[in-house]
Amino acid sequence: MKATEVGAVMTTDVVTVAHGTPLEDVVRALAEHPVGGLPVTDDEDRVIGVVSTSDLTRPRPRPWWVLLFSGMPGLGRARTVGDVMTAPAVTVGARATVTEASWLMTGHGVERLPVVDEEERIVGIVTRGDLLRAVLRTDGDIERAVRRDVLGTTLWLTPRALAVAVEDGVVTLTGKLERRSDVDAAVRAASRIDGVVAVVDQLSYRVDDTRPARAAVEAEESVAGT
Repeated sequence: MKATEVGAVMTTDVVTVAHGTPLEDVVRALAEHPVGGLPVTDDEDRVIGVVSTSDLTRPRPRPWWVLLFSGMPGLGRARTVGDVMTAPAVTVGARATVTEASWLMTGHGVERLPVVDEEERIVGIVTRGDLLRAVLRTDGDIERAVRRDVLGTTLWLTPRALAVAVEDGVVTLTGKLERRSDVDAAVRAASRIDGVVAVVDQLSYRVDDTRPARAAVEAEESVAGT
């Protein structure tokens, strides 16, 4: 069982612009397509920046030579994407999880991420809306996923072998398993399911198959402390 990857929710039909694209063309592209920004790529489709509507309207400091010649027509005015784009671009790989992409967006304060391959070539774009649609699931959807993926795939049990309750994305697991390691595996697997906020562990077990390993660790710590 795997968490949803960016490649499964990204848009592959991406409108891009080049470093030397005139700003008039960028404005036209942003008006024609329902997006707030466009990836900027080089001749080999590698992402080198992003240009957004805020980039087009944000005041920018001008160097001294622009101020010196500000009275001359045409000088000191941004004319191409390279003059206004934000670089370097914040990108994400197609194999990253939607959770990792969400953290990237939050950390950098952006609403979309160009998706790149191993050589930084663009393969798609993912927006915050794409990520939300991937993780927003009803409690019933989450319960069915837990019974299928945790009880069935991870533990090889019947879907009703444990009590599974879900409320506002919080999963509560109740029941008895054969081994303590099964309890740990169930909690880990449930926590990785898209839409799960937290897992409440109310599981018990018949055999502690982790005791030898824990005893060895405790013995090493005891020796180290003497």
